[in-house]
Amino acid sequence: MTRQPHDQFAKEYLEELLTSLGKVETSKDVKSEVREIDVWFVPNTSPSNTSELGLQHFPKL
Repeated sequence: MTRQPHDQFAKEYLEELLTSLGKVETSKDVKSEVREIDVWFVPNTSPSNTSELGLQHFPKL
């Protein structure tokens, strides 16, 4: 649960932005801490849509 409306907006925005590039989870629990990660992103092994993020000038990840 987010405390601020902008937190929820940011999570939804990042999830939509990164979904085509890898696995995205919002509100992921951290086992070693009593905390929660807002956005957890694991990139695909060879992302193909990096130009959507403005990364066309960088080498392929």
